[in-house]
Amino acid sequence: MGGCISYFTSRRKKLPDPEAGRVEAELPKLGQTPEPETLRPESEEPKTIYIAVMGATGSGKTTFINIASGSNLRVGMGLESCTNEVQMSQSFMLDGKSVVLIDTPGFDDTTKSDTDVLKMIAAYMQTMYKQGNLLSGVIYMHRISDIRVGGTSRRDFTMFQELCGKDAYKNVLMVTNMWGDVVNEDTLAREKELREKDIFFKPILDNGALLLRHMNDQESAHKLIHNLTGIDPVVLRIQSELAAGNDITQTGAYAQLNRELMEQAEKNRQELEKLRVELEEAAQAQDEETRMELQEEAEKMEAELLRVQNEATTLASEYQAELRKIEEQLHARAV
Repeated sequence: MGGCISYFTSRRKKLPDPEAGRVEAELPKLGQTPEPETLRPESEEPKTIYIAVMGATGSGKTTFINIASGSNLRVGMGLESCTNEVQMSQSFMLDGKSVVLIDTPGFDDTTKSDTDVLKMIAAYMQTMYKQGNLLSGVIYMHRISDIRVGGTSRRDFTMFQELCGKDAYKNVLMVTNMWGDVVNEDTLAREKELREKDIFFKPILDNGALLLRHMNDQESAHKLIHNLTGIDPVVLRIQSELAAGNDITQTGAYAQLNRELMEQAEKNRQELEKLRVELEEAAQAQDEETRMELQEEAEKMEAELLRVQNEATTLASEYQAELRKIEEQLHARAV
């Protein structure tokens, strides 16, 4: 028993003396200035890049942003829009950069007029430009599940082109989503049509944009965004126009919107004339029920015609108020 204790004791290593080898710091001699300590460089904050996400109402913009960033922005259900203002995602890291995605309402918004949407997007883009926060790119979302591209989606895409301008197309991703579980012949045919037809995405793709798929998961979203993290930022056409001192009503986006508003106003006038003729006929036939129905319809048409006319005249003054509001919001976010 005692031998065992002796065996282990004899092989126990001697612990080093904590005081041994300690070198005392040499005190500076009289009249000698001590050398300054070398400071370690502080780690740099990761660069923040901004990417705008645009597209028609219900195209999956907010869902894409939530998947990519881990945010919890409110998503609309059915045909009703939920994004009725421009909003930012929480930042997330990708390729060593801090990425912020910007959610925008579509020009077919169910709660805002197209003029209101233009006003919000333009004010937000102008404020970001003033602050020196340029966009690294723009993502345009489109549902591949749509059997055909209707007039509303085509109009939204036309406005998107006017906002960006041809010089910014190299920083644009045209992203199709809602592919479902299986890529089939029908969806592939739609994708081919989008790529090859001049009335759809071909002009913007020919000028440097990419057509990509989002498969509804974060890995797919990050692969898409990776295309924008390493390129130089871009100035959108709407930003350069407003920075040059132009009024909102002097921009290409407004000119396109105003053409559409005037076309709609002319259709409304023609429809109103037909209703008035029918009203006269119903009065002569003493068909009171039909006359009242037609009268109600005519009043609605007159109100819509007046609204369209007023939108153009009030946009300039309302834009300045919207601009001040956005500037205050972004300033509060930065503080």
